[in-house]
Amino acid sequence: MSLKLFLLRHGQTPFSRDNAFCGAGLDPELTPDGLEMARAFANAYRATPWSAIYASPLRRTMATAQPLCDALSMTMEVRDDLKEIQYGKWEGQTIETVSRDFHDDYIRWSADPAWNAPTGGEPAVAIARRTLRVSEEIRQRFSTGNVLAVSHKATIRILLCSLLGIDVGRFRYRLSCPVGSVSMVEFTSEGPLLHLLADRAHLDQKLRSLPGT
Repeated sequence: MSLKLFLLRHGQTPFSRDNAFCGAGLDPELTPDGLEMARAFANAYRATPWSAIYASPLRRTMATAQPLCDALSMTMEVRDDLKEIQYGKWEGQTIETVSRDFHDDYIRWSADPAWNAPTGGEPAVAIARRTLRVSEEIRQRFSTGNVLAVSHKATIRILLCSLLGIDVGRFRYRLSCPVGSVSMVEFTSEGPLLHLLADRAHLDQKLRSLPGT
């Protein structure tokens, strides 16, 4: 037996639907489709024997975790370190607007977000440090079993890069993470092994085909 860490991105929000920057500085609710995604995950994964369910403290992640917690009568464990990246002055803006109004910062961030932060925001190395703290906490608590962490697009991709030895500065270009998707890493004696990446088999065709990111 080994420890398996499932990383679930929250369901659709108005910002993911419209492809706008939505980090830790914004706290939108899920859309009705986003809530449906959360229920679909709970229905598909309620038979999995979960050891713990973690979530970021933002409303979109907690609302995504809640249906599974309710189905299993489990308590959600909230961790600030699972929050989304801070996008600073880019929060709520489209890529086109950011590229126009913060052009130099956007070019630097696009080239290497590991060390270049969004204007007034966080570099990816900061997210890597805090997500690895949660990963280490989970590994200290559980040597075997299944643990779910409900988090965010950039946060999940940065953690996966950190665990798998991928340059954190390439997180935007190496790993996919659409809304409602789940990835899974098994901690083996040889190190973290990726089994699932951005899987959305638990969603029906309507939910999988929605616009946005």
